[in-house]
Amino acid sequence: MLEDKNPELTPISAYGEFGLIKHLTENFSFDNSSTEVSVGDDCAVINPEGQKVVVTTDVLAEGVHFNLGYVPLKHLGYKAVVVNLSDVAAMNATPTQILVSLAVSSRFPVEALEEIYAGIYMACKHYKVDLVGGDTTSSTSGLVITITAIGLENSENLIKRNGAKPNDLLVVTGDLGGAYMGLQILEREHSVYLANPNMQPEMEGYDYILERQLKPEARTDIKKTLKELDIHPTSMIDVSDGLSSETLHLSDQSKVGFRIYEEKIPMDSLTISTAEELNLNPVMCALNGGEDYELLFTIAPADFEKIKNHPDFTIIGHAVDLDQGNYLVARGSSELIPLNAQGWDAFLNKGK
Repeated sequence: MLEDKNPELTPISAYGEFGLIKHLTENFSFDNSSTEVSVGDDCAVINPEGQKVVVTTDVLAEGVHFNLGYVPLKHLGYKAVVVNLSDVAAMNATPTQILVSLAVSSRFPVEALEEIYAGIYMACKHYKVDLVGGDTTSSTSGLVITITAIGLENSENLIKRNGAKPNDLLVVTGDLGGAYMGLQILEREHSVYLANPNMQPEMEGYDYILERQLKPEARTDIKKTLKELDIHPTSMIDVSDGLSSETLHLSDQSKVGFRIYEEKIPMDSLTISTAEELNLNPVMCALNGGEDYELLFTIAPADFEKIKNHPDFTIIGHAVDLDQGNYLVARGSSELIPLNAQGWDAFLNKGK
């Protein structure tokens, strides 16, 4: 059958607030025994079963955190969940439940919200978390998504930001800078489209970095890997605002300084080549770009042999005494470049 080019769309008013929530959540099911009461009651009921509860929340606002000119709604729903689960993973906890709240303007039909919830559903199934509540309301300024994530873990397994000691090794998962480069390609092609809507976007060959931006993944797998290696990090954080900013957070909370070695920062070859194509320094993109959602953590020097050859991890530096400060050690020299918090800041950055 031919696709209907002008489908009849359903206004949100056709459902009303409570009918809309029921419509959007009726296909969700439970994966966690800790979920006792879910959507449909005044409150969700979570039974932590003797574990500690970790809770985090993030707000994603149209025009600040995302641009619907190039971000598909299903991808947006998926990513909104992931950015919260990444925080839970950074505590070495297991994500178990989420709550979702939407503020939407009248320009969004029900079908648009169905797309967002389709992405949320995909993320819930992939990470085995339960949607247990939320809210919807009207907005006069576009779309706002707020997600609260809940995780559970035994107290002794939780990892905070404040445990790093001088000489601890600084380790990062995966590679960095890709999400920022994906954003640059999306922004470039969107600008071309706005200037000439007849121009076809040039996206071929950028698949990896586009996926890093549009459909990132939370490193919930690292918890199991660390347990198998018998490694308990001394501090940990997720890389949402850029390597530089996150390192400074660990420094502030642990009261230590850090040395990061430029040549050790892991970057994908496509990230490097795209940065060079756009006349950007790929190292600066890794330091300040953000949205990679990898995990940055410290380990005791005694754990070096356990982790040194593991493909998921790269040792990029070490902790020093606080009074020695935080510096990037330049490639091929002993020059020290001060680390500055130039990563993502919602109050300073717009249009992401």
